[in-house]
Amino acid sequence: MGLTIYDIASRAGVSIATVSRVFNGSDRVSPATRDMVLSVADELGYQPHASARSLARRRTDVVSAVIPMISNYFFAEVLRGLQDRMAETEFDLLVFSARSLDEMAVQLDRALHRGRSAGVLVFSVPIAGELETLVEKAAQPVVLVDGYHAGIDSISSDNRKGGILAAEHFAQGGIRRPAVLMANRESVPASDRLAGFEARLRTHGIPLEPSLIVENRNPLNDGYNEQGGYTGMKALLSRSDPPDAVFATSDAQAVGALEALKESSRSVGVDMHLIGYDDLPIARYVGLTTLRQPMNDIGGRAFELLMDRMTGTANGTVHTVFSPTLIQRQSTRALAEGTVGEGIAL
Repeated sequence: MGLTIYDIASRAGVSIATVSRVFNGSDRVSPATRDMVLSVADELGYQPHASARSLARRRTDVVSAVIPMISNYFFAEVLRGLQDRMAETEFDLLVFSARSLDEMAVQLDRALHRGRSAGVLVFSVPIAGELETLVEKAAQPVVLVDGYHAGIDSISSDNRKGGILAAEHFAQGGIRRPAVLMANRESVPASDRLAGFEARLRTHGIPLEPSLIVENRNPLNDGYNEQGGYTGMKALLSRSDPPDAVFATSDAQAVGALEALKESSRSVGVDMHLIGYDDLPIARYVGLTTLRQPMNDIGGRAFELLMDRMTGTANGTVHTVFSPTLIQRQSTRALAEGTVGEGIAL
């Protein structure tokens, strides 16, 4: 993301709320403070989102987000980007959290009909059946985040490409017996990552044995959790023919897997190679190779697209797809070096 009002507030030495009031023409700011904030914004070359500002001045409303499992780390980072952009306006965010994918339709119905939402963001769920009907009949604009439907605006990351990048990294490093720590198979992002991973392995003549795909049955966060990664890695290590590398469909699972490897006294990046997904802040500190998703950008762009749709400035259905990037760290260090090298000291 570029400059946000957090940067303006930090440089000007005022609160986020004060900067928001200045940009939205509130009379609750002194002339001196207003001039200072505008001067700093001009100095930094900051340009507020014009459509969002004009719409916010015309009415006070909320934007709703319908999210499965609010504690999911990925959603937390995307929401941060969303709120960074929303802070430029006087809109409030109302979050409807579903405990499972099956509950998403109930929460979407609440967001559309029981609140006063000006627009709705729907996160990480296949749009079909009841969900599709609700969206098609909605009076408010709807934007999908981390999802896709041909007839609905969407912001997503290319999860299939992420799986391809992970497989290519393993294949180029000489891995011949990979495994996957899988989240809930009904989760579209996880299933797309697995599909890309498996497809690219096939082009290299590397089989992915079904028994080496370990699905996380722990329902927390739809399977994207540390406990599932821990128990899944334990199961893989207990085999008489364990894999030589593991692709985890989230960093949360990979962190749990690292703990299991620590207990087994295996050297990560030498005896076992590990790739996660998301590039959460913790990944850097534990030396985890991972697929970086621009989570903050996804949230910010989702809000901008929703604002464009609410102000009538968006033409046709818009689909924005961000590409993941492989970030190599110590957990696959030996693959790049072409040698056993040194692994992570756990």
